[in-house]
Amino acid sequence: MSEVTTAEFNEEGKYLRKIRSFVLREGRLTKGQAQAIETQWPTMGLDYSPTPLNLTEVFGREADTVLEIGFGMGASLVQMAQEAPELNFIGIEVHKPGVGSCLSDAAAAGVTNLRVYHHDAMEVLEHAIADGSLARVQLFFPDPWHKKRHHKRRIVQAEFAELIRRKLKIGGVFHMATDWENYSEHMLEVMNAANGYKNQSADGTVVPRPDHRPLTKFEARGHRLGHGVWDLMFERIA
Repeated sequence: MSEVTTAEFNEEGKYLRKIRSFVLREGRLTKGQAQAIETQWPTMGLDYSPTPLNLTEVFGREADTVLEIGFGMGASLVQMAQEAPELNFIGIEVHKPGVGSCLSDAAAAGVTNLRVYHHDAMEVLEHAIADGSLARVQLFFPDPWHKKRHHKRRIVQAEFAELIRRKLKIGGVFHMATDWENYSEHMLEVMNAANGYKNQSADGTVVPRPDHRPLTKFEARGHRLGHGVWDLMFERIA
Protein backbone atom coordinates (compact mmCIF):
# COMPACT_ATOMS: atom_id res chain seq x y z
CA MET A 1 0.00 0.00 0.00
CA SER A 2 1.43 3.38 -0.98
CA GLU A 3 0.29 6.25 1.19
CA VAL A 4 1.17 9.89 1.42
CA THR A 5 -0.04 12.51 3.83
CA THR A 6 -3.05 14.77 3.34
CA ALA A 7 -0.88 17.89 3.14
CA GLU A 8 2.68 18.64 2.14
CA PHE A 9 4.89 21.63 2.92
CA ASN A 10 8.29 22.74 1.71
CA GLU A 11 11.22 23.55 4.01
CA GLU A 12 9.90 27.09 4.55
CA GLY A 13 6.55 25.72 5.65
CA LYS A 14 4.75 26.77 2.48
CA TYR A 15 1.76 24.63 1.54
CA LEU A 16 2.51 22.85 -1.73
CA ARG A 17 -0.54 20.90 -2.84
CA LYS A 18 -3.39 18.70 -1.78
CA ILE A 19 -1.90 15.24 -1.58
CA ARG A 20 -3.63 12.11 -2.77
CA SER A 21 -4.07 9.44 -0.14
CA PHE A 22 -2.56 6.89 -2.51
CA VAL A 23 -0.50 6.77 -5.65
CA LEU A 24 -2.11 4.63 -8.37
CA ARG A 25 0.20 1.77 -9.21
CA GLU A 26 -0.23 -0.36 -12.27
CA GLY A 27 2.14 -3.19 -11.40
CA ARG A 28 2.62 -6.27 -13.57
CA LEU A 29 -0.55 -8.26 -14.01
CA THR A 30 -0.65 -12.02 -14.26
CA LYS A 31 -2.77 -13.44 -17.07
CA GLY A 32 -5.39 -14.44 -14.52
CA GLN A 33 -5.53 -10.97 -12.99
CA ALA A 34 -5.78 -9.29 -16.39
CA GLN A 35 -8.51 -11.68 -17.46
CA ALA A 36 -10.44 -11.10 -14.23
CA ILE A 37 -10.36 -7.34 -14.74
CA GLU A 38 -11.52 -7.73 -18.33
CA THR A 39 -14.37 -10.13 -17.52
CA GLN A 40 -15.47 -9.00 -14.06
CA TRP A 41 -15.08 -5.21 -14.22
CA PRO A 42 -18.42 -4.69 -16.03
CA THR A 43 -20.29 -6.23 -13.08
CA MET A 44 -18.04 -5.56 -10.07
CA GLY A 45 -15.93 -2.57 -11.10
CA LEU A 46 -16.83 1.00 -10.17
CA ASP A 47 -15.52 3.74 -12.44
CA TYR A 48 -14.78 6.89 -10.46
CA SER A 49 -17.12 9.82 -10.90
CA PRO A 50 -17.15 12.91 -8.66
CA THR A 51 -20.85 12.45 -7.88
CA PRO A 52 -22.22 10.35 -4.99
CA LEU A 53 -23.07 6.75 -5.76
CA ASN A 54 -26.67 5.61 -5.50
CA LEU A 55 -25.93 2.51 -3.45
CA THR A 56 -29.40 1.07 -3.99
CA GLU A 57 -28.88 1.21 -7.75
CA VAL A 58 -25.29 -0.07 -7.57
CA PHE A 59 -26.22 -3.16 -5.56
CA GLY A 60 -29.83 -3.54 -6.68
CA ARG A 61 -31.10 -3.57 -3.10
CA GLU A 62 -31.29 -1.72 0.21
CA ALA A 63 -28.60 -3.00 2.59
CA ASP A 64 -25.95 -1.73 4.98
CA THR A 65 -22.70 -0.95 3.14
CA VAL A 66 -19.15 -1.62 4.32
CA LEU A 67 -16.24 0.21 2.64
CA GLU A 68 -12.63 -0.96 2.86
CA ILE A 69 -9.71 1.34 2.09
CA GLY A 70 -6.68 -0.45 0.61
CA PHE A 71 -7.71 -4.11 0.42
CA GLY A 72 -4.34 -5.39 -0.84
CA MET A 73 -4.86 -8.62 -2.80
CA GLY A 74 -8.47 -8.78 -1.61
CA ALA A 75 -8.55 -12.25 -0.03
CA SER A 76 -9.98 -11.12 3.31
CA LEU A 77 -12.42 -8.69 1.67
CA VAL A 78 -13.80 -11.46 -0.55
CA GLN A 79 -14.09 -13.73 2.48
CA MET A 80 -15.98 -11.06 4.40
CA ALA A 81 -18.37 -10.50 1.50
CA GLN A 82 -18.92 -14.24 1.17
CA GLU A 83 -19.61 -14.68 4.89
CA ALA A 84 -21.95 -11.67 5.17
CA PRO A 85 -24.24 -11.82 2.09
CA GLU A 86 -26.70 -9.50 3.84
CA LEU A 87 -24.17 -6.63 3.59
CA ASN A 88 -22.90 -4.65 0.61
CA PHE A 89 -19.11 -4.27 0.32
CA ILE A 90 -17.05 -1.67 -1.55
CA GLY A 91 -13.26 -2.00 -1.78
CA ILE A 92 -10.78 0.67 -2.87
CA GLU A 93 -7.27 -0.30 -3.99
CA VAL A 94 -4.60 1.48 -6.04
CA HIS A 95 -2.49 -1.58 -6.86
CA LYS A 96 -3.88 -3.02 -10.08
CA PRO A 97 -2.70 -6.62 -9.51
CA GLY A 98 -4.56 -6.50 -6.19
CA VAL A 99 -7.71 -5.39 -7.98
CA GLY A 100 -7.33 -8.23 -10.48
CA SER A 101 -6.72 -10.79 -7.75
CA CYS A 102 -9.72 -9.58 -5.76
CA LEU A 103 -12.01 -9.78 -8.80
CA SER A 104 -10.71 -13.24 -9.65
CA ASP A 105 -11.32 -14.53 -6.11
CA ALA A 106 -14.75 -12.91 -5.94
CA ALA A 107 -15.82 -14.49 -9.22
CA ALA A 108 -14.53 -17.90 -8.13
CA ALA A 109 -16.44 -17.58 -4.84
CA GLY A 110 -19.65 -16.52 -6.59
CA VAL A 111 -19.74 -13.27 -4.60
CA THR A 112 -22.33 -10.77 -5.85
CA ASN A 113 -22.34 -8.22 -3.00
CA LEU A 114 -18.91 -6.69 -3.73
CA ARG A 115 -17.91 -3.69 -5.86
CA VAL A 116 -14.36 -2.42 -6.42
CA TYR A 117 -12.64 0.89 -7.19
CA HIS A 118 -9.16 1.18 -8.69
CA HIS A 119 -8.74 4.80 -7.68
CA ASP A 120 -7.51 7.28 -5.08
CA ALA A 121 -9.28 6.60 -1.76
CA MET A 122 -9.54 10.25 -0.69
CA GLU A 123 -11.19 11.27 -3.94
CA VAL A 124 -13.65 8.39 -3.72
CA LEU A 125 -14.53 9.21 -0.11
CA GLU A 126 -14.80 12.94 -0.65
CA HIS A 127 -16.85 12.88 -3.85
CA ALA A 128 -18.29 9.45 -4.68
CA ILE A 129 -19.60 8.42 -1.25
CA ALA A 130 -22.61 10.27 0.14
CA ASP A 131 -22.46 11.61 3.68
CA GLY A 132 -24.13 9.37 6.24
CA SER A 133 -24.30 6.37 3.91
CA LEU A 134 -21.89 3.77 5.34
CA ALA A 135 -22.38 1.23 8.12
CA ARG A 136 -18.66 0.53 8.49
CA VAL A 137 -15.35 1.81 7.15
CA GLN A 138 -12.37 -0.56 7.33
CA LEU A 139 -8.69 0.38 7.29
CA PHE A 140 -6.59 -2.73 7.83
CA PHE A 141 -2.78 -2.68 8.05
CA PRO A 142 -2.11 0.72 6.45
CA ASP A 143 1.49 1.78 5.87
CA PRO A 144 2.79 2.53 9.40
CA TRP A 145 5.48 5.02 8.33
CA HIS A 146 7.36 3.83 11.41
CA LYS A 147 10.14 6.44 11.37
CA LYS A 148 9.15 9.31 13.63
CA ARG A 149 9.87 11.96 11.02
CA HIS A 150 7.38 10.20 8.71
CA HIS A 151 4.52 9.97 11.22
CA LYS A 152 2.80 12.94 9.59
CA ARG A 153 2.39 10.78 6.47
CA ARG A 154 0.15 8.30 8.27
CA ILE A 155 -3.34 8.31 6.85
CA VAL A 156 -5.05 8.35 10.27
CA GLN A 157 -4.99 12.04 11.12
CA ALA A 158 -7.61 14.45 12.46
CA GLU A 159 -8.78 15.55 8.98
CA PHE A 160 -9.16 11.94 7.84
CA ALA A 161 -11.07 10.96 11.01
CA GLU A 162 -13.54 13.78 10.35
CA LEU A 163 -13.98 12.73 6.71
CA ILE A 164 -14.75 9.15 7.77
CA ARG A 165 -17.17 10.38 10.44
CA ARG A 166 -19.14 12.33 7.82
CA LYS A 167 -19.47 9.27 5.60
CA LEU A 168 -20.66 6.96 8.38
CA LYS A 169 -24.27 6.69 9.47
CA ILE A 170 -24.99 7.50 13.11
CA GLY A 171 -24.09 4.20 14.78
CA GLY A 172 -21.68 3.32 11.97
CA VAL A 173 -18.18 2.15 12.90
CA PHE A 174 -14.65 3.06 11.79
CA HIS A 175 -12.61 -0.14 12.22
CA MET A 176 -8.81 0.06 12.07
CA ALA A 177 -6.22 -2.68 12.50
CA THR A 178 -2.43 -2.49 12.60
CA ASP A 179 0.48 -4.76 13.49
CA TRP A 180 2.55 -1.79 14.68
CA GLU A 181 1.85 -0.99 18.33
CA ASN A 182 3.16 2.55 17.93
CA TYR A 183 0.68 3.17 15.12
CA SER A 184 -2.16 1.77 17.25
CA GLU A 185 -1.20 4.31 19.93
CA HIS A 186 -1.18 7.05 17.29
CA MET A 187 -4.62 5.92 16.01
CA LEU A 188 -5.99 5.89 19.55
CA GLU A 189 -4.67 9.40 20.22
CA VAL A 190 -6.17 10.78 16.99
CA MET A 191 -9.52 9.06 17.43
CA ASN A 192 -9.89 9.97 21.12
CA ALA A 193 -9.44 13.62 20.13
CA ALA A 194 -11.90 13.39 17.21
CA ASN A 195 -15.39 14.80 17.72
CA GLY A 196 -18.50 12.67 17.30
CA TYR A 197 -16.96 9.25 18.01
CA LYS A 198 -17.22 6.74 20.85
CA ASN A 199 -14.57 4.07 21.39
CA GLN A 200 -16.22 0.61 21.40
CA SER A 201 -13.46 -0.75 23.64
CA ALA A 202 -14.57 -1.58 27.17
CA ASP A 203 -11.38 -0.10 28.64
CA GLY A 204 -11.01 2.80 26.21
CA THR A 205 -8.11 1.26 24.28
CA VAL A 206 -8.21 -1.52 21.66
CA VAL A 207 -10.74 -4.31 21.05
CA PRO A 208 -10.29 -8.05 20.43
CA ARG A 209 -10.30 -8.97 16.72
CA PRO A 210 -14.01 -9.11 15.81
CA ASP A 211 -15.33 -12.19 14.04
CA HIS A 212 -16.03 -10.24 10.86
CA ARG A 213 -12.31 -9.51 10.27
CA PRO A 214 -10.67 -12.69 8.94
CA LEU A 215 -7.29 -13.74 10.24
CA THR A 216 -4.86 -13.23 7.35
CA LYS A 217 -2.03 -15.69 6.60
CA PHE A 218 0.44 -12.93 7.42
CA GLU A 219 -1.29 -12.28 10.74
CA ALA A 220 -1.48 -15.99 11.65
CA ARG A 221 2.25 -16.29 11.01
CA GLY A 222 2.81 -13.22 13.18
CA HIS A 223 0.83 -14.78 16.02
CA ARG A 224 3.07 -17.84 15.92
CA LEU A 225 6.10 -15.55 16.16
CA GLY A 226 4.58 -13.64 19.05
CA HIS A 227 3.74 -10.51 17.05
CA GLY A 228 0.71 -8.48 18.08
CA VAL A 229 -2.16 -7.01 16.08
CA TRP A 230 -4.26 -4.17 17.44
CA ASP A 231 -7.88 -3.51 16.43
CA LEU A 232 -9.63 -0.21 17.13
CA MET A 233 -13.34 0.37 16.59
CA PHE A 234 -14.92 3.80 16.93
CA GLU A 235 -18.66 4.39 16.55
CA ARG A 236 -20.11 7.56 15.10
CA ILE A 237 -22.40 9.03 17.76
CA ALA A 238 -22.89 12.56 16.38
